[in-house]
Amino acid sequence: MDTQEKLKKLAQELKASVTNPDLDIDICFEGVEVAEGCAPGRYPYIRVRYVTEDHNVHEKDIELSPDSLQKDVGELKEYVTFLIEQFMEEVDSVEYGGE
Repeated sequence: MDTQEKLKKLAQELKASVTNPDLDIDICFEGVEVAEGCAPGRYPYIRVRYVTEDHNVHEKDIELSPDSLQKDVGELKEYVTFLIEQFMEEVDSVEYGGE
């Protein structure tokens, strides 16, 4: 499976797996799928937007380096999902913890 096919499959799987209403993802895979507002980057990336209960919007871009693109689609999806969950936990701890 070439990189373009892998990215196309990953985009489909990520969009299907995001069920949190406070979470929004934009797929920014040049030549595969580019959401509105994506700027060309060095690597394909996923822009994650997380809206907290206080309606604060936090954004993070998750880049897929050439090393990470060596993984299969399942591993890539797990990796990106892990990073999204980690990002949400960080935001929650800043928003709701330690204040």
